[in-house]
Amino acid sequence: MGGGVAEEQKFERREKDSEADGDYEETLTTRQIKSWHACTNFNNSGACVTQCPQPFVYNPTSFQLEPNPKAKYTYGAFCVKKCPHNFVVDHSSCVRACPSNKMEVEENRIKMCMPCTDICPKVCDGIGTGSLQTAQTVDASNIDKFVNCTKINGNLIFLITGIKGDMYHGIGPLDPERLNVFRTVREITGYLNIQSWPENMTDLTVFSNLATIGGRSLYSGSGISLLILKQRWISSLHFQSLNEISAGNVYILNNTRLCFYNTVNWTSLFRASSQKVLIRNNRDPKECTQQRMVCDRMCSDDGCWGPGSDQCLSCRFFKRGRTCVKSCNLFDGEAREFANGSVCLECDSQCEKMDGNSLTCLGPGPDQCVKCLHFKDGPNCVEKCPDGLQGANSFIFKYAKANNECHPCHANCTQG
Repeated sequence: MGGGVAEEQKFERREKDSEADGDYEETLTTRQIKSWHACTNFNNSGACVTQCPQPFVYNPTSFQLEPNPKAKYTYGAFCVKKCPHNFVVDHSSCVRACPSNKMEVEENRIKMCMPCTDICPKVCDGIGTGSLQTAQTVDASNIDKFVNCTKINGNLIFLITGIKGDMYHGIGPLDPERLNVFRTVREITGYLNIQSWPENMTDLTVFSNLATIGGRSLYSGSGISLLILKQRWISSLHFQSLNEISAGNVYILNNTRLCFYNTVNWTSLFRASSQKVLIRNNRDPKECTQQRMVCDRMCSDDGCWGPGSDQCLSCRFFKRGRTCVKSCNLFDGEAREFANGSVCLECDSQCEKMDGNSLTCLGPGPDQCVKCLHFKDGPNCVEKCPDGLQGANSFIFKYAKANNECHPCHANCTQG
């Protein structure tokens, strides 16, 4: 029990400090702290509970989960109104750090863990910046510093001493496979300079997720933010996600096999009218056409980065994910869709797939289904009827009638 008493005293001191800092709307008394040993699960202001008041409660009027004004977070074995200022909220718990699949964001002055839609954001130094201040190029000695980076703070530079190796400094050739680390990069705040590239790589598809070249720093004295020079093996750029070159000019010179460059509406990527494009001595567009190195017919007149319907700058008809398509799967297809303007989006998973000429859904969300796959709770299609969901004043239990609609249990029922 000695360790337990020490822990109680430590927690009490922490609570007093937090109260002074204004971190809590309530504090725990010594009696409440001592009752820790009596609670199997959690202590909520002196009462033992199986769970702390949850962040969301079921609203029987709107048939939805809504923010709970009485919500509390688990902090050790206690329910607290606010987490300590140096902790983060992960759903309903106070944690020291977010799990690997979530990122830390701040909402209403509360630090919270939010799921990452893809790879969690990670900012890394570019060549000539921070930990790479003395580096001249991406090479075998520093390539691992770019693992899982989504934003490059600075520049990316590829020179022959990086690709072929620098014997003078004892740096070997760069394995082309290791360039795949750049597939996670979405933004380069400075410039992208490619003056050397592996001979067995005919495109720049490792930058397929690059959306923005910031141009906050520019190459040389010529104001360049994108330079691709004398790459004899590259036939297409494959910058399929690039939608903005914020500042600086584009120079694409002496790439004797490069096609598609002439189709790109470069000015649509620029933020300033002063930005310029210099494209010279690449492959003759007539030769590209003869070799059928042309944009897919699903691409609009804005051009493309390479062959295929996923390389278009914009679509002639509709877009599904990254791919341009003739139409959305409104009435057929493995996944049924609805059209949001010119974008095809999947119906909610709780919608039953309709056959024939019937739409599966009218828009996003479980309340837009034409017919429910499982059950219907108010306007919403759900996988199962509410069974013990926390409500504002009680737990909500419902049962399904013959038509698969959810109805509340009798008021005298306590456990469904």
